Amino acid sequence: MALSADERVRDVRFSEDSLIVDLKDGRTISVPLEWYPRLAAAAPQQRGNWEVCAAGYGIHWPDLDEDLSTEGLLRGAPAPRAKAARSAKRPARGRGKTRRG
Repeated sequence: MALSADERVRDVRFSEDSLIVDLKDGRTISVPLEWYPRLAAAAPQQRGNWEVCAAGYGIHWPDLDEDLSTEGLLRGAPAPRAKAARSAKRPARGRGKTRRG
């Protein structure tokens, strides 16, 4: 019997620091909440007001105007704003030549 992947959303929940999405095929995706600043800053009732969209492959939070796809979650793609903020926190790597002497 062949198993098939079904990446559609079954359920969405939150822990203190994670977004957790259960898929119809039994997999669970857990990603850092800090990757999604709108969700991280939202009140619990706003986070809880989500709906499935995009034929089951997306999640929409109408109170926050936030949309995520299961494809992006599976790829480990943070929101562009979160990605830029993480890059800004990293120390710059030296690429220039070091003078000796």
